[in-house]
Amino acid sequence: MPGRVTVDVYLSAGELRAALEHDARAGLTAPQKSLPPVWFYDERGSQLFDEITRLDEYYPTRTERAILDRHASDIARVAACDALVELGSGTSEKTRLLLDAMTATGLHQFVPFDVSEATLRAAAADIAEDYPGLSVNAVVGDFHRHLDRIPAGHRRLFAFLGGTIGNLKPRERRRFLFDLEATFGPYDRFLLGVDLVKDPRRLVAAYDDAKGVTAEFNRNVLRVLNRELGANFDPEAFEHVAVWNDTESWIEMRLRARGQQKVWLDALALDVVFEDGEELLTEISAKFTPDGVCAELADAGLVVEGRWTDPHEDFLLVLSRPYC
Repeated sequence: MPGRVTVDVYLSAGELRAALEHDARAGLTAPQKSLPPVWFYDERGSQLFDEITRLDEYYPTRTERAILDRHASDIARVAACDALVELGSGTSEKTRLLLDAMTATGLHQFVPFDVSEATLRAAAADIAEDYPGLSVNAVVGDFHRHLDRIPAGHRRLFAFLGGTIGNLKPRERRRFLFDLEATFGPYDRFLLGVDLVKDPRRLVAAYDDAKGVTAEFNRNVLRVLNRELGANFDPEAFEHVAVWNDTESWIEMRLRARGQQKVWLDALALDVVFEDGEELLTEISAKFTPDGVCAELADAGLVVEGRWTDPHEDFLLVLSRPYC
């Protein structure tokens, strides 16, 4: 029999709409125009990102999966938890490696946490079907506001995979880690996946592939604004740009206007002008050093218990616990 599924919704469609309107207005009227990367992921954006993860140039997903494939049982043993919480879970594809290892050591609850109710409901049903007896409690929420709504448990392993924490700037990362640590009990654990600093040529190639899939993914955010906010962007009038910011140790994805662009957003009653060559920042993806990750965790009151990487040291998984 499939496991039991419950879905707790703390983020409504109306709140998501209000957040999009706020982010678009604030970002498109700022001196440096920008949009948060969360708005990439409509149905088409999610499909394109899935394509990106399979590209030769894009190593993070397959590298993290290989680390999990090799070390999930070690992580399960060291963490010794009976509940798994996945932040930004999406379809929970890679997480099955952790589920396989942890169900063998007494896992009884899985809590996928994400902003998309439709995606969570589908993923939760699939997990419950494939892991009979496992209780699946999906939580629809924003990890900037709803971490305290995650079900309490005796021993929980929080997993934040895919290098997603790199989309946050240092101050945002610090706030996130402090907020997360504040929800932990003494037996909770935190598994963090981060992409490591490497040759900038490899990093840029990972975000600017030869087939142009990432370029299409980047421009898709303009199609989201066209559909949701009644904008009239011409996506093909913007060039995809990926650059390495050595000072900040992060990749920046931008959209650069080809000629002057005048855009109207009907839902916001807003006119926006892009001068020729002006750029819209759509994503940062910070890269880390092992010592730097441990220092950020320590600053938030978390003690490292284990680290796992691949033979080329491209990607890192770090397991930590509260300092208590």
